[in-house]
Amino acid sequence: MTIAADILKVRPIIVACAMMATIMQALDTTIANVALPYMQGSLSATQDQINWVLTSYIVAAAIMTAPVGWITNRFGRKNVFMVCVAGFTLASMLCGIASTLNLMVFYRLLQGVFGAALVPLSQSVMMDIYPPEQRGSAMAMWGMGVMLGPILGPTLGGWLTETYNWRWVFFVNLPFGLLTFLGFLWVLPKTEAQQGLKFDWFGFGMLALAIGAFQMMLDRGEQLNWFDSSEIVTETVIAGLAFYLYMVHTATAEKPFISPSLLLNRNLAAGLVTMFVVGIVLLASLALLTPYLQNLMGYPVLTAGLVLGPRGIGTMVAMMIAGRLVQKIDPRLVMLAGFALTAFPLWQMSGYTPDVSASSLIWTGVIQGLGLGFLFIPIQTIAFSTIEPHQRTDAAALISLVRNIGSAVGISVVTFLLTRNSSELHAELGASINPFRASIQMLAGTPLDPSTDLGRQIVDGMVNREAAIIAYADDFRLMMFIALAATPLLLFMKRPPKAQPGEASHAALD
Repeated sequence: MTIAADILKVRPIIVACAMMATIMQALDTTIANVALPYMQGSLSATQDQINWVLTSYIVAAAIMTAPVGWITNRFGRKNVFMVCVAGFTLASMLCGIASTLNLMVFYRLLQGVFGAALVPLSQSVMMDIYPPEQRGSAMAMWGMGVMLGPILGPTLGGWLTETYNWRWVFFVNLPFGLLTFLGFLWVLPKTEAQQGLKFDWFGFGMLALAIGAFQMMLDRGEQLNWFDSSEIVTETVIAGLAFYLYMVHTATAEKPFISPSLLLNRNLAAGLVTMFVVGIVLLASLALLTPYLQNLMGYPVLTAGLVLGPRGIGTMVAMMIAGRLVQKIDPRLVMLAGFALTAFPLWQMSGYTPDVSASSLIWTGVIQGLGLGFLFIPIQTIAFSTIEPHQRTDAAALISLVRNIGSAVGISVVTFLLTRNSSELHAELGASINPFRASIQMLAGTPLDPSTDLGRQIVDGMVNREAAIIAYADDFRLMMFIALAATPLLLFMKRPPKAQPGEASHAALD
C-alpha cells in the first residue's frame, strides 16, 4: 500500500486534529482579553502589570514562529508537532492554576513558545495531505480556525469568565489538546529528520531581537506616550538595528536562517504584504468594535459577543465558496471581490452612531466577514503556488508571522489614533461651550447648566461621547483606505498554474 493510500484513509482524522491545533492557538490570541480585569484582582496586579499576561504570549509566539521551519526539518514534523501540542496544553493548565503574576507571565511565555508552531505546522500538513487541485478547499477548512479563533475568542472568554471564572479561559484547552495529541500520535506520518542541519544562531538572534523589540514597542507605546518615552525610543532603535543586521546577514551568509529565495518569490512576497493588511483589518476592527459596543452603546460583554459572532459566519461561508472558486477562476479576481467587501462595510462603519441598530451591526459584520474570507483563501493559494514542497513550512511560518505582526501594528495604530483624536476633538468641542453664547446661556437653571458642578460633569460626558464617536469613525475610515490601498498588490501576483488532477502531492511526507 502506498503512502498516499494510507494518508487518504486517515485524512479526516488528520484534518480534525490540525483544525483543533489551529483553533486552540488562534483562540488564545484574544480569549484572555476579557478576563484581564478578573485576573488583575485575583493576582493583585496593577493595570500595567496585568497587560504582561497578553504581551508575554504575543512576544514569545512572534519570536518562535520564525524558526519553525528549521526546527521541523531538524527534528521531524511529527516529533515537533507532538511536543508543541503537549507543551501548549500543559502551559494552558499551568496558566489556569497560577497563583501569582510572575508565575502567570512565565506560563504565558511557555504557552507562546509552544503555540507558535501550531498554526504553520497545521497549514503545512493540510497542504501535504491534499493534491494541488483540492488545496483551495483544504485551505478553506484550515482557514476557518485561523479566522474564527480571534473572532469567537472574546465571546467564549466572556461566557467562561461570567459562568465559571477566569481560570476556565485556560482550562478549556485541555480536552482539545488531549484529543489533538492522541490523534496525531495515532495517524500523523513521520517525516525524516535532518540530523546534520546546522542552526544560524546569529540570524535567528537578530530576527528574534528585532521582533521582540518591535512587539514591545507596539504593546507599551500607548501606555508610555510613544516616543516621549526613552523606553520606546530604545526599543525602536534596537528593532531597526537588529532587523538591518539580519537582512545584511541573510544576503551574505552561506546558509542563512531563512532562505532569501523565499522572499524573492514574487507570489509569496506579494502574499506576505497582503496578509499583513488582512492582519491589520481582522483584529484592529475587532479591537475597535468591542469597546464601541460596550462603552458607547452599553452592550454587556455577552451581548457584544453575540452581535460580533455573525461576522464569523460570513467568514465561514466565504471560505467555503472561495475554496471552490479559486479552483475554477483566477484567484486574483476573488481577492478583488474580497477587498471590495472588506472596504464597503468599513465605509459604512465610519458613519456609525451609538443608536445604530443591532441588525445593521450584524449585517455589516457579515459582509466584512465575507470580504476577509474571500481574501484569506486566494492569498494562501497564490502564495504557495510557486513554493517548493520542502519550503512550505518556512513559508507558512512567514505568513503566520506577518499576519500576527500586522494585527499588532493595526491594534496599536488604531488605539493610539483613537486616544489622540478623542483628546483633540474633546478640546475642540469643549472650546465651543462658551458661557457668552446665547445657546449656552439658555441652559441656565437646567441640569445642563455649565456654571454648576453637575452641569459641567454632564456636559463633559456628552463632549467625551461625541469626541469618541468621531474618533472611532476616523479609525474605521483609515482602515477602509488601507484595504483599498492594498488592491494594487494584485498586479504583482502571477496566476497560479492550473493543477492537474492526480498530480503528486505527498512529497513532504515521503
